Amino acid sequence: MRTFKNILWGLVLIVLGILLGGKALGLWNINVFFKGWWTLFIIVPSFIGLFDEDDKTGSFIGLIVGIILLLSCRDVIDFSLVWKLILPIILVVIGLSFIFKDTFNKEINKNIKKLNKKMTSKEGFTSTFSGQNINFDKEEFKGTTLNAVFGGIELDLRKAIINGDVVINATSIFGGINVYAPKNCRIKIKSNSIFGGVSNQRKFEKNEGEHTIYINASCIFGGVEIL
Repeated sequence: MRTFKNILWGLVLIVLGILLGGKALGLWNINVFFKGWWTLFIIVPSFIGLFDEDDKTGSFIGLIVGIILLLSCRDVIDFSLVWKLILPIILVVIGLSFIFKDTFNKEINKNIKKLNKKMTSKEGFTSTFSGQNINFDKEEFKGTTLNAVFGGIELDLRKAIINGDVVINATSIFGGINVYAPKNCRIKIKSNSIFGGVSNQRKFEKNEGEHTIYINASCIFGGVEIL
């Protein structure tokens, strides 16, 4: 999925380069800097973000806002009406995402609830205006809770002992959480995010008998990365 996003970005830059080069050579007279061109800095990244395999709420909101602003700049809709509609639209999209996200992820929600109930270790880690590096080298990992508020947390599980499915409850508010996962575990994600999200950069090769790490993430202007 990450490769596909890179291809999309590459195509966007190639097309832009061809348009600018052709105009410089006099091959065509296409005005790249049309009225409202700056909205593309919102529309294009948001559109590409929709192809992310994880949470898409922020990208969907950005795409809608960008299109509305573009239409306003092109005098298709009244600019004063835009400012009245943006907040209601954002609230509706966020509300729908919370409702339908639970509907489509029933199995993941069920497993996360089950793992949280039987989690014997209640130890959690909180980073507020600071950073933490947590390492479980040669230690048994049974799940945890991570809270990053204007701070950062790095959780290294690459050499951890994992004897069953586990859950990581991760909350990132204006912060960042990096989880270094072992290669022999699957990753399944549940994300409730507003202008943030979860990025899974790790590839998993199918192998029977492996355990699953569930990422239960809530991000507000923050992010969680699986590495």
